[in-house]
Amino acid sequence: MKKILVSLLVSQSLYTLLSQDVLAQKPTGEIDSQTFEVEKKKKIELPPANRLYNKLQPFTNEDDDRKLNYEFRAPKLTLGAPKMTPNVLPVNGNEKPEEDGNLQNYVKLGGGNYGKVYGEGFMGGHTEDLGYDVHFKHLSNQTGPVDGKNSANSENRLKINGQYLGSTFKLGGTLFYDRDNYYFYANRNQPNAEVQKANIRQTLNTFGLQVGFENIDNNKFIDYALKTSLYRLSDRYNAGETDWGTNFSGSIPITENIFALLNADAFVSQRVDAETFKRNMFSIKPAFKFAYNAFTVTAAFKAVNETDDRLKINRTVGFPQLEVDAVPFNGVHIFAGYGGDMTRNTLRSLLGENRWLAPNVIIANTERSRDIYGGLKGEVGPSFQFEGKVSYALFKNFYGFNNDWLDSTKFAVVYDADYINVLTVSAQVGYQYQNIVRSTLRGDFYDYGVKRLEQPWGRPTTTVTWNNHFVFSKKMFATIDAYYIGGIKNRNFLTGKTVALKPIVDLNLKVDYLLTRNFSIFASVNNLLGKSYERYLYYPQQGLNFLAGLSLQF
Repeated sequence: MKKILVSLLVSQSLYTLLSQDVLAQKPTGEIDSQTFEVEKKKKIELPPANRLYNKLQPFTNEDDDRKLNYEFRAPKLTLGAPKMTPNVLPVNGNEKPEEDGNLQNYVKLGGGNYGKVYGEGFMGGHTEDLGYDVHFKHLSNQTGPVDGKNSANSENRLKINGQYLGSTFKLGGTLFYDRDNYYFYANRNQPNAEVQKANIRQTLNTFGLQVGFENIDNNKFIDYALKTSLYRLSDRYNAGETDWGTNFSGSIPITENIFALLNADAFVSQRVDAETFKRNMFSIKPAFKFAYNAFTVTAAFKAVNETDDRLKINRTVGFPQLEVDAVPFNGVHIFAGYGGDMTRNTLRSLLGENRWLAPNVIIANTERSRDIYGGLKGEVGPSFQFEGKVSYALFKNFYGFNNDWLDSTKFAVVYDADYINVLTVSAQVGYQYQNIVRSTLRGDFYDYGVKRLEQPWGRPTTTVTWNNHFVFSKKMFATIDAYYIGGIKNRNFLTGKTVALKPIVDLNLKVDYLLTRNFSIFASVNNLLGKSYERYLYYPQQGLNFLAGLSLQF
């Protein structure tokens, strides 16, 4: 397997090849402003007898805080540590009581420098048993940080959600279409002929369908949920990926304190590029959970089978898992665990981390063979919450992003085929004062024990985020976000030069002001320090940029 990966990495450059957030459309060489477009929280208020109100959460935009994502995206660093709680503090600071009923729908329009054009709309509705919404978003920049229109970009999102509530079950579905257009503008500081513009353009189209079925009857002995999703990704150069995934989860109480759990996944994927090949993964994880007073133990065993026609892989591996959680003091959890897993990488997930991937990029799953972790989390009084974790994990096929061997304007995914250790220390603390102030500070620190790779190319050693939300009055809200990312290195293999990228320091501000019950204005200034930083080598990001606009709620 090691020889196969090494040979493929070499042959990859002969093709002129190449890569999260995950969501295959989002530019991740940039920092997410994490700004909240704060409006009066919109909830569907229904009579108490309405089953939809009692059992279904009201439909809102997928990002319940009405976030506006501009040019800045946080890199997805999912390999190093066990998951932390996404938000230390509850996201309820935006909620505002409405005297005459809550407003669910909105339309937003705005613009800014770099020829920025923004439009977004959301409309939802419901009956007694049915809820639905439609969400559309457009954000584009007519020019970019270098070479005018040759570094422009645009993103478009259309999503339709629906849920039906039966007496004992809930059926939900989502249909979406994403389109992203951008350019490989690295090292293009001089204007270029228009005929060359088509040669550096990239367009990603993603169609998706998600369907879920789950039990909502608490009186049933067996609890279960079944979800399936189908995605189709294609680009401007006839590359694509079709991915179908299904997940089942269930639980059965054995005694008052012991539960049997089962989770099963099936993923069938076909990749199209210079070659057409299949990549599949199947897994099953039975588990037992014992909970007694302030003590919880979960023991599981996960079996994973992965196949890859291109890498000639067909193997099954097992990962024992054990986690212990104790509450020695009121409001404080101490936890520790041992386990492993297989991280499934796809073209869509890698593009979610780095959109400037070369053709024929190698895709291999990452094995976390052993992960020893521990930490604590809790709260101090009603306002302070904290969480900290330390993880020491053993990885195989740990990956990074580096400029391609033959074309430094595109990126290859590079893997360390040996087993390597990665140490991760993560901590976050949050403060909230009523619904007036909410602040979260988080830091992640990484130490990569790479072997075959000279450096963990494209990965930071330190990331710090500080997100703050303020409510100055019933009409005025603001968010201030600060970011630091440091320790990133990339190499230009054409010149043999290793470049240590300058630390990224970014500060963003957003203000919302309610003019009337139906109208509000917003203004956002990103990269307040005006730093011309690079998340990926040769790709400078926009300097100081702003967006302002008007929102109509109805």
